[in-house]
Amino acid sequence: MPSYTLYRWRATNVRELLRTRTVPIPTGDRPRRLRANPHLRELVRETRLHPAQLVAPIFVVSGRGRREDIRSLKGHARLSPDLAVAEAERLAGLGVGGVLLFGIPDSKDGRGEGAADETGPVPETLRRLKAAKLPLALAADVCLCEYTTHGHCGVLDGDRIDNDATLPLLADAAIAYAEAGADVVAPSAMMDGQVAALRAGLDAAGFHGTAIIAYASKHASVLYGPFREAAGSTPGFGDRKSYQMDPANGREAMRELDLDASEGADILMVKPAITSLDLLAQARQRFDVPLAAYQVSGEAAMIEAAAERGWIDRRGAVLESLTSIARAGAHVIVTYFAADAAAWLNER
Repeated sequence: MPSYTLYRWRATNVRELLRTRTVPIPTGDRPRRLRANPHLRELVRETRLHPAQLVAPIFVVSGRGRREDIRSLKGHARLSPDLAVAEAERLAGLGVGGVLLFGIPDSKDGRGEGAADETGPVPETLRRLKAAKLPLALAADVCLCEYTTHGHCGVLDGDRIDNDATLPLLADAAIAYAEAGADVVAPSAMMDGQVAALRAGLDAAGFHGTAIIAYASKHASVLYGPFREAAGSTPGFGDRKSYQMDPANGREAMRELDLDASEGADILMVKPAITSLDLLAQARQRFDVPLAAYQVSGEAAMIEAAAERGWIDRRGAVLESLTSIARAGAHVIVTYFAADAAAWLNER
């Protein structure tokens, strides 16, 4: 373009240029062509959600016909095994890929030994689910926080969490869940060596085929509040910052993912999803194993609260947030919106 023309471009009012349509747009640079209608947008969509990617958390308690609504998790409740199976049947009918069970026992102790109780709510629910032969992957969270009187994820030595004393208890719980029918066990205690302990324990007990989904990068987040109400797992003192990760540390997250992969994790998970999208993207470039993300209770609560006030569209916010998690690299998404999202995706 001649210099005098460049001068005119710089000197002319931009509004006038736009009004007279003299701003040149190269013929090939019109991305809007592929946004012109819903069919084109669907055709070229880069990230696709499917109900089979979604895993629904279910909180289980003992008894029969028992349902206890969870105030901070709209639409969710603690369910006895019979009602948990009914909920799983509903989820399977929607095409949801799996369920992740969390147990709330009738009694607790200082060591959380109830986590491995074969008569506890998680094993009983797993046996019922296995007998129902639903098209769902059955996963069980492995941690002690719901089962300890102090609410921490491991055994105490004074006010300190004893990492190595905790590992056998986690392995025992994983074996109990595998015996009851779990396809996947999910250690979430953030103890060093927990994946290796579970793998060794499962293999020694003959459960070579039970997979491990590792909460590998789990930050000490403020977004777990509603979950702690649901599970009754709020620490009785202190916090979990001595074993859950500092949210500021990204390189450490990669180290944790590396360690869990080397210890035998079949799936690597980051948590919370909304604050870990950058870590997911890095992990997708670095690891060949499947990646998961947990859209945690606080994320769900924020969407619900804003939607109730009319500040955002609930359906749009749910699907957009799940799409962003998948776009960042997660194929498996644990979400409290699994049922609703699956129903909406089935409408497309």
